[in-house]
Amino acid sequence: MSTVQEAGIRDWDFPRGVASVALMVGFAREHGVPMARMLQGSGLTEKQLADPDAQIDAHTELAVIRNLVRELHTRPSLGLEVGRRYRISTFGIFGFACVSSPTLGEAISFALRYLELSFTFCIPAARWQPGEFVARIHDERVPADVRRFLVERDVTAMHQVLSDLLGHPVDLLRADFDFPAPSNLDLYTEIYGLQPHFDQPHTTFTLDPAMLDQPLPQANEHTWAMCLAQCRDLVSRRRARTGIAAEVRGRLVPRGGLDGFAVPPGIDSVARDLNMSTRTLRRHLDAAGTSYRQLLDEVRRALAEEMLTATPLSVSDVAIRLGYAEASTFIHAFKRWTGTTPSVYRRTAVAGGGVVSPPVR
Repeated sequence: MSTVQEAGIRDWDFPRGVASVALMVGFAREHGVPMARMLQGSGLTEKQLADPDAQIDAHTELAVIRNLVRELHTRPSLGLEVGRRYRISTFGIFGFACVSSPTLGEAISFALRYLELSFTFCIPAARWQPGEFVARIHDERVPADVRRFLVERDVTAMHQVLSDLLGHPVDLLRADFDFPAPSNLDLYTEIYGLQPHFDQPHTTFTLDPAMLDQPLPQANEHTWAMCLAQCRDLVSRRRARTGIAAEVRGRLVPRGGLDGFAVPPGIDSVARDLNMSTRTLRRHLDAAGTSYRQLLDEVRRALAEEMLTATPLSVSDVAIRLGYAEASTFIHAFKRWTGTTPSVYRRTAVAGGGVVSPPVR
């Protein structure tokens, strides 16, 4: 009989700290990519990156990830290289809670419950059963253009953290990936201690369940209790700060989906819908670290990317459906969000086989 534990979240679109972005910017700098290019289109500043208490939207980190993949795409094992840089200390209080847990199994259970305090885009689910412990990695909702990078990064980061918790490399029984094998497997075998299987139905890694009962070398009951309380408080505060943002974002998403909106609702209209004054809404959004304009940009960007990769609409048609009077204004905004134009974004996605080709106009 097996026992399954799902993560406390279902999707990657949760707020997070800046430590992950700082790590990737540092990695890129080591390989000749300046900070300005890494932060392009993200809206992040160097000052924000240096603030350990700064909180960002997941799409902000995603913009930096796209810059990293674009700048260093020639490195065949980029996701693995970046993933192995994530250590317990990268995760702050979340990491300290894991490392002070009584056993590896309890650390994993805690991490799944409080996964929104991590930086992952791939969502794991754990299955305990006789003879094996299997973690399945859900990547179905991860954007296709960076999916392989993020699967490699996140799985490698998880493996690195498990190794840090035990104080020695974790021996896997099996590792499966749902994408084709790379031309060189050396780094895979170096990190995981075995040769993974590729082109599998799902991405999974399997451990000997006996490992889950191993006491952690830095386990401390009092520290663990203190960290648990702090993590609960942090999750509560983050959810509270994102509550109004989620409500506003929900009202900005057009009910027609990819049909878009002729004119997006203004902040005054949204405030009335939420039974508050415009001034009060601005104040709540500011306290949540965002703004009406930023949320509208997030919605427009998500819709634009989906229209460009899932429909044959021309760039002009996409602009109209997003409420832009002119295609040039939309193109300028899209370049600010992503660092590239809608046409180049679509061509890149087409090359990867992920979109419907647009008609010639």
